[in-house]
Parts: sequence; structure tokens; C-alpha cells
Amino acid sequence: MANDLTLWGAGTSRTMRAHWMLLELGLDYQFHPIGSRTGETQTNEFKQLNPRHKIPVLQHGSFVLTESAAIIQYLSETFAGLGRMYVASDCESRAAFNEWCYFIISELDAASLYVVRRHEGLKHVYGEAPTAVESAKSYFLHNLEAMAPRIERRSPYLFGEQLSVADILLMTCLDWATSERISLPEPALRYRERVALRPAYQGALARNFAARKA
Repeated sequence: MANDLTLWGAGTSRTMRAHWMLLELGLDYQFHPIGSRTGETQTNEFKQLNPRHKIPVLQHGSFVLTESAAIIQYLSETFAGLGRMYVASDCESRAAFNEWCYFIISELDAASLYVVRRHEGLKHVYGEAPTAVESAKSYFLHNLEAMAPRIERRSPYLFGEQLSVADILLMTCLDWATSERISLPEPALRYRERVALRPAYQGALARNFAARKA
């Protein structure tokens, strides 16, 4: 399906989210596999799209959007008519959906995994901070274990039979945590195994990470 969509970025958990959503929705899109901290985000062309020179960036016609969570939420809502993603039907279900999304982005991603990334994977930029890294890993596990019973009760996905934006956010954080050698609780492992069977997830893995290896 052609919809004048262009995605910039590949090679990270956050760019993975955008590729995965686009593939789940069955949308054709142009793709620029630029990487973080490669110099490719410093070009004048790209900085006109995002002056913070971060990926991913989505262009939909003349509309430009940054931030991975905002991108996949926008796509989910814009193409809701396709019926491929969970859409909240009332205020309470929307609040429950937002609770999951905000929790994942704030507590699992920004406050935990990105701290590990900054001070372990990017220690040449931000400096070593082993105490902060171990604390962030413990904080991630504390939060994930607290939510594990809810993950166990919701099957196969967080909101039942249909995949949601929250699932894409959670799964990419679980993959990220695994790459950082963080052991996941059993409910999260089983959830991850279920979600990993989705063809669009597998296609996004190939597209997002292989693009940076080519």
C-alpha cells in the first residue's frame, strides 16, 4: 500500500519499533538506513528534518515526526481503519493502554536501558559509571518483575488477541535488555517467545539490523 511514507534510521531498538509497525500495517515505505553517531544524522538535509539529529524520523507527506513511541502511535491511529492493531474503544481502556506505554518508555527504556547504553555501550562518549549501570539493570528488573503477573494474565498480547503499540514498545525493550545480558523473568520470556513468532517482527529484525551490517 503506497502512502508517501519515508523512514529514516536503522540499527537500534528505537528504529526497530518504526519498521515493525510499518510492516505490521502492511504499508510500503521508502527507507534511508542511516545510523546513530555515524555522521549520517549530521547532514544539512537530515538536520532540517530533526535538528536534534536523532533517529528514527518518519515523513508522511509533508508531516515530519520524531520519537519512536510517537511515530508508532501516529501510524497506529492514522491507519486504524486497516484493523490490524489494537485500538482502545473508550476512555478507561485508552487510559490503561496509555499506562502501559508511559511505563515502558519512562521506566524501562529511558530510566533503565538507556542509562546502561550511555555508560556501557557509549562510555567513550558519556564516561564509565559501573554503579549507575548495575543500578539501572536492577531498576529494570524491579519494574519488569512488578508487572510480570499482568503480562502473564494478558495472552497472547497485552490487550488480548490484537497486537498494540504497547506490545511493540515492550518487546523491543525485552530484546534490548537481553542484548545487555539482563535475565528476564519467566512470564516475560514466554511473552517474548510468543511475540517473536510474528512475521512482521521477523521482517523488521532483518530490515532494521541487516541494513546496518550491509
